[in-house]
Amino acid sequence: MSAIKEHDKKQIVGTYARFDLAIVSGKSATCWDEEGKSYIDFTSGIGVNSLGYCDDEWVQVVSAQAGRLQHTSNLYYTAPCVELADRLCEATGYDKVFFGNSGAEANEAAIKVARKYSFDKYGEGRNKIVCLRNSFHGRTVTTLSATGQDVFHNYFFPFTEGFVFAEANDLVDVVSKLDDSICAVMFECVQGEGGVIPLDEAFLQGLISLCEKKDILTIADEVQTGVGRTGTFLASEQFGIKPDITTLAKGLGGGLPIGAVLCNEKTSGVLSYGDHGSTFGGNPVVCAGANVCVNRIASEVFLEEVRRKSLMIKDALMGIREVESLNGLGLMVGIKLRTQAAKEIAQKCLKSGLMVLTAKEKIRLLPPLNITDDELLKGLEILRGILLEYEEPLL
Repeated sequence: MSAIKEHDKKQIVGTYARFDLAIVSGKSATCWDEEGKSYIDFTSGIGVNSLGYCDDEWVQVVSAQAGRLQHTSNLYYTAPCVELADRLCEATGYDKVFFGNSGAEANEAAIKVARKYSFDKYGEGRNKIVCLRNSFHGRTVTTLSATGQDVFHNYFFPFTEGFVFAEANDLVDVVSKLDDSICAVMFECVQGEGGVIPLDEAFLQGLISLCEKKDILTIADEVQTGVGRTGTFLASEQFGIKPDITTLAKGLGGGLPIGAVLCNEKTSGVLSYGDHGSTFGGNPVVCAGANVCVNRIASEVFLEEVRRKSLMIKDALMGIREVESLNGLGLMVGIKLRTQAAKEIAQKCLKSGLMVLTAKEKIRLLPPLNITDDELLKGLEILRGILLEYEEPLL
């Protein structure tokens, strides 16, 4: 065992089921371990390294900003923060943005916006949020409470009150939950941790229309799907909807921690002085890196490349008998297998020089959005070779 792995096991709390890999360097969608072995990365840090490892422009801008001003409190203004807010609002059509440090923080802030909006307008008692079963919204006590998977509702009692659950893609069930106590409905356009499952377009459009009539806010958790991951800047664009609030994180910073809450005109003035805050939110170094990501990814030419590479993945994997189905959008792909366990396939991929993820019973692919064709094809060749090992001979 290497010194890195040994010290990790000895001194870091064991909250992660780590793969047997210590990464020491990376470039684009390729990284290297302590012994110099290379790996094609189809994980991008669970969707975080949107521009891959150590993108030249990103490194240059982040390094320059770190040498100029690394932090100041939110009592003062900084150019990178304002520039990022401007660019995000321009790219998405939202009115204002709040910056935090993670997806869970962004979702917590969105929950606060929804509850205060309703309190200001309707008074006490209208504070519950409908979430969908099989959803995932974070690991804080409150965002775990909003997560629609029973496996997460254990140990950490008492959980935050005020969340009720409805079946995904079942508008009738959602309607049955929309009594006078509901202030918002929260959802993922593609349920990522739940198995890379896109919601139905008709369901989401009906949900938005219904909530607008009842003045119930809609919150889209785009922590994993946002910032180009699905082939449009926001996944909601592909469903023909615009929720009142959208949360972002992961790929927004390109490798540095950031979360964002996008608010429309209805919700942008809800929070005022003292209602919410974040010590590191809007940090100038992080925002400088995020500006590189947004400026690059928001380009239609870039997004078209994401969609093209998505088709490359599907073309390479469809027709393999071990592949029962492919789900997802853009470079967010879930592979359901016929006979093999996803975790075992992921381990075999790693031994062969390919990093993949799992989501429940599926293999999950989240490669960097700017992965080269050569890297993509090399990784797909490894994955295809492993899956083809389980082909049954034709009789």
